[in-house]
Amino acid sequence: MAMAAAAATFCSISHGYGVNKLNSFRSCIYSRYQPRAITHENVFRLDVRKLHPIQRRYGIPLEPRASRNEDQTEHEKEVNNISKATLIWRAVKLPMYTVAFIPISVGSAAAYLQTGKYFAKRYFMLLVSSVLVIAWLNLSNDVYDFDTGADKNKKESVVNLLGSRTGAHVIAWLLLGLGFTGLTLVSIEAKSIRSILLLACAVICGYIYQCPPFRLSYKGLGEPLCFAAFGPLATTAFYLLQSGRSELPISGTIVSSSILVGLTTSLILLCSHFHQIEDDKAVGKISPLVRLGTEGGAKVVKVAVGLLYSLVFLLGLSQTLPFYSLVLCALTLPVGRLVSSFVEKNHKDEAKIFMAKYYCVRLHTVFGGALAAGMVAARMFARRQLPHTVLL
Repeated sequence: MAMAAAAATFCSISHGYGVNKLNSFRSCIYSRYQPRAITHENVFRLDVRKLHPIQRRYGIPLEPRASRNEDQTEHEKEVNNISKATLIWRAVKLPMYTVAFIPISVGSAAAYLQTGKYFAKRYFMLLVSSVLVIAWLNLSNDVYDFDTGADKNKKESVVNLLGSRTGAHVIAWLLLGLGFTGLTLVSIEAKSIRSILLLACAVICGYIYQCPPFRLSYKGLGEPLCFAAFGPLATTAFYLLQSGRSELPISGTIVSSSILVGLTTSLILLCSHFHQIEDDKAVGKISPLVRLGTEGGAKVVKVAVGLLYSLVFLLGLSQTLPFYSLVLCALTLPVGRLVSSFVEKNHKDEAKIFMAKYYCVRLHTVFGGALAAGMVAARMFARRQLPHTVLL
């Protein structure tokens, strides 16, 4: 009883002595351990297991000395040290032009699967024209993002490199004029009105994606527009442009193939937003990653890759796609896993996640190439005429 009374007296709030003593002890502990907080310099000198109970009991923070602002400054220094040649390479976006090559190749392969005919001159004319249209898309996107301030910190922007907004704008529209003229000439040669209408719709999707007054990419609709433009619209149009004397019917093979191409193309666009979230927020651009965050975006990428391979498996088993396409596309699965694992691991690292879109370009190229090669192989090694489901 005497000991209990002494303890009560010691800790009594009315006396104030116990509280003062405890505060004094806490200050002593805090001053003792605070200078030795876990940092890069002394992390090996301290036993963290001993410090954690002290942190929980006395509220002592154990944080790295380097602040987030210092990390950002380091990242900015790295960005500023990028060479001019690297910035020009990024501005040219040469790997991105596979989004022109793959739809043409898949569309032409689907036509070859059905007819056994291939028009090389049309193919290369379409390829050059499509590259010019993609160049317009990239240049005009830089121009309009410069207008809104979205590319303020984007050193590889063509407008920032040229130092002329007007020059880049004029060049962009000249490229579109030349590219669409080439597409029209091929459509006239193939006598396909449906194809030029589909290609016109694809270009319109590109316009309302980025150009005023629409700018639907700022409302989070960029990926659906990209899917439609490069998938069902462009891939189907290129299929029709490989017609002979009579226009080809739209089959289940070309529709399913165009959906797969649209998925891989949209994945490139989605992953190009990871390192631009803060800049997009600043100008009111509500991209999917602004809504979802990097962690949510990484989950979407993983689901999209899984959906891509699930679809090709189901389409192969149902014989909508040739068995050769199923086998060859399955061989690209390691690339798909690379994309999802890279994004999942690095989605918070702004410096590393920049490369995500290039990994997606790799997936788009090898998957689309495998899809097209499978259709060509199916025709070359077929012993009998292959059946096709005609939709239109």
